Amino acid sequence: MIVLLNSSKTLDFDATVAISKHTVPEFLEESALLVEQLRTLSAPAFSKLMGVSEKLAELNVARYANWQTAAAPANAKPALLAFKGDIYSGIESAAYADKDFDFAQQHVRILSGLYGILRPLDLIQPYRLEMAAKLPTAEGKNLYSFWGNRITASLKALLRQEQSGVMVNLCSGEYFKAIQADELEATVITPAFREFRDGTYRFVTIYAKKARGLMCNYIIQNKLERIEDLKSFDSEGYQYNQKISSDREWLFTRKDSKRASN
Repeated sequence: MIVLLNSSKTLDFDATVAISKHTVPEFLEESALLVEQLRTLSAPAFSKLMGVSEKLAELNVARYANWQTAAAPANAKPALLAFKGDIYSGIESAAYADKDFDFAQQHVRILSGLYGILRPLDLIQPYRLEMAAKLPTAEGKNLYSFWGNRITASLKALLRQEQSGVMVNLCSGEYFKAIQADELEATVITPAFREFRDGTYRFVTIYAKKARGLMCNYIIQNKLERIEDLKSFDSEGYQYNQKISSDREWLFTRKDSKRASN
């Protein structure tokens, strides 16, 4: 099965990288086109586009000014080790052995506004560009138009090669919209995570994001390849809840998120 994550806004380019292997992103030429467009923006224009502070806009304008098509370990970092948002807090990549990275490289893909789609060991440079950004390009008014069916075609080829015909969607809705899911010729399972509070199961954003990372981590560390094995996921108190699950949306619930996180 193929596991799909999305990139995060938070990055870490300071921590030491524990693996020497690295690969090159599939759509690096397309990324360069986006960078060329982004370089035309002033800090105030970038701030407006991304809805960020002036200070953060200035940082990213400088990042794009220094961005290079030919990335190397000196100025870039493997994607799985560079992203550090809520999802990635559940992924213990700093402790991975080579066999864990090898499995992740085969089975995990990360969607990115700037890079389109990434393997865990693809080198990326610091950037800020969410998939929903309304950045006009020659392809249209936003990044969904820019990426078109490129990401879908890449995933479709990967699924044919991998042969399971199953994708585990751990992406946010913003990023999954970049895929034409009905063209994948695959079964897409979307795990969802709920907390039991006040007599009902509730969606809590911060816990759900981390749980998506926990599930990805569980798949990598246990080398899962059969979708049914995913129902054994039990990190931080979550359990598969068959009663409220459907064929394509699998619910994982726990009784007390505060207790489970201690």
